Amino acid sequence: MARSSLTRRRLINSGLAVGASASSLMMAAVRAQAQSPSAQSPGAQSPISNWPSRPIRLIVPWPAGGLVDIAARQVATRLQAALGQSLVVENRIGAGGNLGSEQVARAPADGYTLLFATSSLTVSAALDQRLAIRAMQDLQPIAHVANAPSVLVAGPSISVNSVAELLALAQRSPGKLTYASAGVGSFAHLVVERFKAQNRIFAVHVPYTGAPAAMNDQLAGRIDFQMANITVALPHVKSGRVKAQAITSKERFPALPDVPTMIESGQKDFEADQWLGLLAPQGLPANIVERLNTETNRALADTALREALERAGMRVASPASTPAFALLMQQDLARWQQVVKQQGIRAE
Repeated sequence: MARSSLTRRRLINSGLAVGASASSLMMAAVRAQAQSPSAQSPGAQSPISNWPSRPIRLIVPWPAGGLVDIAARQVATRLQAALGQSLVVENRIGAGGNLGSEQVARAPADGYTLLFATSSLTVSAALDQRLAIRAMQDLQPIAHVANAPSVLVAGPSISVNSVAELLALAQRSPGKLTYASAGVGSFAHLVVERFKAQNRIFAVHVPYTGAPAAMNDQLAGRIDFQMANITVALPHVKSGRVKAQAITSKERFPALPDVPTMIESGQKDFEADQWLGLLAPQGLPANIVERLNTETNRALADTALREALERAGMRVASPASTPAFALLMQQDLARWQQVVKQQGIRAE
């Protein structure tokens, strides 16, 4: 685990920012997008009349077969049918999603390089990483595709059957409980930190190099609890190897109908789903932005897509405009900035 942590630190340290000015600049960029009727930057190109005339690359900054990759491929299949061109999915992993995002941010704004991203963008920006801040400035939100709830799961090392029982155990034994995440500064890390702050408990963070590794150690009894994505947790919840205490959505999840929400479990206003969406290099012509948003929203009405995403642990988002998606990103960033500040979290 020491080698994994060291590798993680090197990746993160390569992109750390060193001041609030960059963060403020990034916030202004996102706010400007959210307020713009077309969500297009002042430097946008002129309309491209023959787009698309060749295959389009869709960069997914997460591993093949994972939650983000599944959603991206479902959307790509439908977009290529609507656009009449192939969408080639490329998995560019590294630095908590920042390497793939940076690649797209540097690409020409011609509609032939797109990004399928998650809340990792806003989480990374909240931690003041230069890579993430540049990406937030240089990426154009296109369409909100889905939301992925997390599930609070307790492992075999502790005997609890509700959020209240977990909190009572943590309060009786401060600092003795451990929780896992996919790494320092990961979405799972910050969700638990928000949970800790809201309930004034102390538990020890054990970061891993990914969600599967974190789950494996929890199954082995070496980790007490975590906020896992449903894709990773569901098979083990169904088998009874871990116990689902609550999910982070406003509503219960169809695959876990008996598991309450965090709000139902007494956690006021506790909603913390990941968003997944389509982005592009900043400056994309307005006609391409509009076409991609329209076709993506049309795809979200497909029953087969909805069912596929639900099986993978996601909910399809309600069709929304590009400015609405930009506003969602702005609000998400503000939420995680507050958690980072309150808990004194630093990327290592």
